[in-house]
Amino acid sequence: MKRIIGAAASGAQAEVKIVEVGEDSAGQRLDNFLLRELKGVPKTHVYRIIRSGEVRVNKGRAAADSRVEAGDLVRVPPVRLPERVVEAAARPAPAREFPILLEDDHVLALDKPAGVAVHGGSGVSFGVIEQLRQARPQAKFLELVHRLDRETSGVLLVAKRRSALTRLQDQFRGRETGKTYLALVTGAWPAAKKVIDLPLHKYLVAGDEAAAGERRVRVVGKDDPEGMRSITLVKVARRLGAYTLLEVTIKTGRTHQIRVHLASQGHPIAGDDKYGDFELNKALQRQGLRRMFLHAWRLQFQHPASGEPVALEAALPTDLQQFADRHAQPTAAPV
Repeated sequence: MKRIIGAAASGAQAEVKIVEVGEDSAGQRLDNFLLRELKGVPKTHVYRIIRSGEVRVNKGRAAADSRVEAGDLVRVPPVRLPERVVEAAARPAPAREFPILLEDDHVLALDKPAGVAVHGGSGVSFGVIEQLRQARPQAKFLELVHRLDRETSGVLLVAKRRSALTRLQDQFRGRETGKTYLALVTGAWPAAKKVIDLPLHKYLVAGDEAAAGERRVRVVGKDDPEGMRSITLVKVARRLGAYTLLEVTIKTGRTHQIRVHLASQGHPIAGDDKYGDFELNKALQRQGLRRMFLHAWRLQFQHPASGEPVALEAALPTDLQQFADRHAQPTAAPV
């Protein structure tokens, strides 16, 4: 996109801006276009300025779900940015590259390390995507295709073109991708337990706890109107003493799905600080496991440009592999 008119003042966008839509934004919904242009502005405010007619496309009013095309001129009214956004802009994310599993003109597949958020927000100043953009200032387009929890390592897709983003996200929404994780759970997982089909409900923690306001997920009854159907497939990979290493394939991509589904069966993920065995986690830290043992291991999808099948695999990180090896039985078969 190309700015034609406009300037910014501290804490505010001081003037009306006229923004020309570039090729990479062609076909995008107006609301999403504005959310990218007005980074940090609350969604409610973006929708308000659209409804009020303050936003114009080629001098005419437009609905939030209308599509912008290359060359369109979008009028963006002055807005006041939250102080935290202004402060974040003054301290850009440090540039950082990540281990690459695949890269071409359309898609970039990374092996995300644990402990790094995929994007900024919710108390995190920056994540993978912000650091990657800083490391690649020449890149015209870099957007996350999907997400991983901060403590989850493994395969993460980034689109390098808008057409690739929409095609890949359509595959994720249509359940056309294959997503398999490695998870170490406490106890002996029953080999016959291969499918978990339980609805999940997302909520915010209330009360005076330290975690108040955090996002959490719980299993609810099948007749609960707020429950979202969630399906997880489970296969035993290795028996590791008092633990079981599982291959977990998700058919739906709900928030914290694997963590909550496994914990609901009495076998939480080792090291999970939200849904796990907290006393055991303390002992595990002393044994060298200082993070949740969940890794996005394999990802299969169709290439967004060629349509050819792509299969990616990220090996277990060294810390997880070493922990698993220490608990392996002499006769255990490798993953």
